Amino acid sequence: MDETYTLLPSAPPLDDYLRLRRSSGLTPVTAEQGAPAIVGAWSSCHVVDAEGTPVAMGRVIGDGGWYFHVVDIATDPAHQRRGLGRAVVEWLVADVRERAPEGAYVSLIGDPPGQRLYRSLGFEDVAPSLGMGMVLGADD
Repeated sequence: MDETYTLLPSAPPLDDYLRLRRSSGLTPVTAEQGAPAIVGAWSSCHVVDAEGTPVAMGRVIGDGGWYFHVVDIATDPAHQRRGLGRAVVEWLVADVRERAPEGAYVSLIGDPPGQRLYRSLGFEDVAPSLGMGMVLGADD
């Protein structure tokens, strides 16, 4: 990440959080989902460009003791391939390392575009485990 960008130790504003999720290819969420996600994060950071516009972000959710999960790693496509995602993940892992008890477990779900980055930062496949999930709908 070069000097035209600044990493800030906080979540981006809600509108930017929603925009970054959409533009980077993450599942879009509503404001009603995003607002508590931002507030409920154990840790978060975002990167702004020279004009102060948020262009990358990430969060950690967790229990504060043992389990920490890296989520919402997103970079605006116009700013990708400049080390912003790496800077975000490095900062988040360093924050967990500094504030969490020794032996904390840090995990993430590595979508194909980010897997090389995550492996280069020390994350390993957890095979034979497989990430699983479900989206709850009004008809459940």
